[in-house]
Amino acid sequence: MVNDKLIKVTLVYSPLAREVREVSLLLATGSTVLEALHASGLFQLFPTLDQASTPVGIWGRRVDSSQTLLDQDRVEIYRSLDVDPKESRRKRFAGQGARTTGLFVKKRTGAKAGY
Repeated sequence: MVNDKLIKVTLVYSPLAREVREVSLLLATGSTVLEALHASGLFQLFPTLDQASTPVGIWGRRVDSSQTLLDQDRVEIYRSLDVDPKESRRKRFAGQGARTTGLFVKKRTGAKAGY
């Protein structure tokens, strides 16, 4: 496919917490997400990424790897969560104690908890 027009795409991946890899690419018009992933070289840098099952999205919306890209798209590679956020919050809440956080803290002297 030979096109004289190029589109600019940014590809973003966070292999670890607080670490972000960002790659800017110039691709032919009509390129797909999968073509952008291969052009970025991230599969070579991070061999643990599975090309077939790695979830991807454009601007925070999950898409299929065959999705056609537009100019200025931001392709995001998602990694699996190590800890369930709901479970993590439950553990933090249990450790803080029911009377010391959120709605349960006493705001004024003599008031019932939650008011």
